[in-house]
Amino acid sequence: MTKLRTLWTEGKPTLNGWCMIGNPFVAEIMAAQGFDSVTVDMQHGALDYTDLLPMLQAMRASGATLLARVPWLDPAAVMKALDAGAEGIICPMVNTAADAARLVSYLRYPPLGERSFGPTRASVARPDYFAQSNANTLAFAMIETAEGFANLDAIAATPGLDGIYVGPADLSLSLSNGALKPGLDRQEPKIVDALQRIAAACQRNNIIAALHCGTPDYAQKAISWGFRMVTVGADVRFLTEAAATAVRTFRDLTAAPTGPQTTSSY
Repeated sequence: MTKLRTLWTEGKPTLNGWCMIGNPFVAEIMAAQGFDSVTVDMQHGALDYTDLLPMLQAMRASGATLLARVPWLDPAAVMKALDAGAEGIICPMVNTAADAARLVSYLRYPPLGERSFGPTRASVARPDYFAQSNANTLAFAMIETAEGFANLDAIAATPGLDGIYVGPADLSLSLSNGALKPGLDRQEPKIVDALQRIAAACQRNNIIAALHCGTPDYAQKAISWGFRMVTVGADVRFLTEAAATAVRTFRDLTAAPTGPQTTSSY
């Protein structure tokens, strides 16, 4: 059983890390910080499959559950990420129950699905991989469009689906018909209501509601709404914010007078 499933069985919320930089050392640093899971973003991250595999290798020792967000609902991308050793898939732009059912089928070996056998690295990392894969591999469908939200209940009821992962930026764009700027930690009543309805639908269907957040404070609020997995930030954001803070602090310190000023005369 993966770390995530163990924690959820114990009734505990989980914290997910997010990697967008295609570098094994960056991934190793992220995984070493204590996240319960870490997701490699193959949709919007600056990386591809040749980056994914060594990143999964670098993070293996952390004990975190290792996930991948694939670029789209594409069986080749899903199966390739799983063969590399991803323990679960987050799939964007799932708009219907049929989409969700296809996603589930791509993650499961027959008779539960149509996944092709060939876990090249996964079977090396976990010798009992085939026996455990169908039960342990996590399937997360992303609801991030007005169409997906309209089909929320049907998607959440999809057999074999483990959870719904909310992309708040795209969801806000779609539900507002482009009136809202994309971003995390939404405060608009309409979007907050949508997030709470997603969490409630997941609870009714005994699956996991997950939300991408910008701050720990908002993540804690999401937990109070019923979300059971939260992502806070990402490697790009952490690097950007830390670098910007260091530069800004240095500029502020060097701009301030540090003592008596003298003027040389010749």
